[in-house]
Amino acid sequence: MSQTMQPPGDKMKKVLIWVSDILAEHPGKKRMDVFREAQVRFDLSPLECEFLDSHFAKEDIAKGRL
Repeated sequence: MSQTMQPPGDKMKKVLIWVSDILAEHPGKKRMDVFREAQVRFDLSPLECEFLDSHFAKEDIAKGRL
């Protein structure tokens, strides 16, 4: 199985775009389910998952969806 090396920032940009797109296309989908799918799809580390969760938590607070 071949993997291409990417700078960490590029990987997270792709993850954030993918998660944002999925949540926009499927507003009824639970965020944690999308995060779990992203974790597998993009082979995220626990630290990357924590970043993803905190990024969207900040977004929810900014939009008043605490």
